[in-house]
Amino acid sequence: MFEKYALQCAEEIFKENNIAVMVGGTGLYIKTFCEGIDEMPNIPAFVRNNIIQQYNQNGLSWLQNEVKIKDNFFWQTAEQQNPQRLMRALEIITATGKSITNFKQNKKIKRPFNIIKIGLELSKEELYNNINNRVDIMMNDGLLNEVKSLIQFKNLNALQTVGYKELFNYLDDNCNLQQAVNQIKINTRHYAKRQLTWFKKDTAIQWHNAATVNANLVASLLK
Repeated sequence: MFEKYALQCAEEIFKENNIAVMVGGTGLYIKTFCEGIDEMPNIPAFVRNNIIQQYNQNGLSWLQNEVKIKDNFFWQTAEQQNPQRLMRALEIITATGKSITNFKQNKKIKRPFNIIKIGLELSKEELYNNINNRVDIMMNDGLLNEVKSLIQFKNLNALQTVGYKELFNYLDDNCNLQQAVNQIKINTRHYAKRQLTWFKKDTAIQWHNAATVNANLVASLLK
């Protein structure tokens, strides 16, 4: 769905502009926009919900062990600290009896436009400060109230993400609010590290220090 939506948006932009800029940090979404994505089987809701429930109850170590036992071939190259990737693999092998690797063809689709990838880096200290400040701003802007309004949907896959799951944990009386906020900051730092690892594998990305990037440099890169 995202691929279709993003390509439609790009097409609209190209009607009036020569350049469209996509900004983000979610590697799989960017990869899907640039290269396409393999078709995956439909998974019954009860399978997905059961895995999410067990993960919430038993934690990452349970999830890692389940994937290691049931889909060891995938496990060997998996992002072993990434619960979303692991749950996806587990639900596929549970529902189909086949490894998720069987459905990955890795066929790259050629897009009808040129793609230039620019990566911006910060020092670890600055990155972590930005993360901490961003979490504080999100809390001040009403993140807790947003999470409260979604509590009936807390088992949905889309809400098993940083910022939501920690506050659901607080609302379930498993920790106090400050502990939940601190955990959001910690998990966001872990997520940022995984993002960097993902993007560093892409040799097409031109890396630059975010502090030294200016309009002239960007213009030259886009030529």
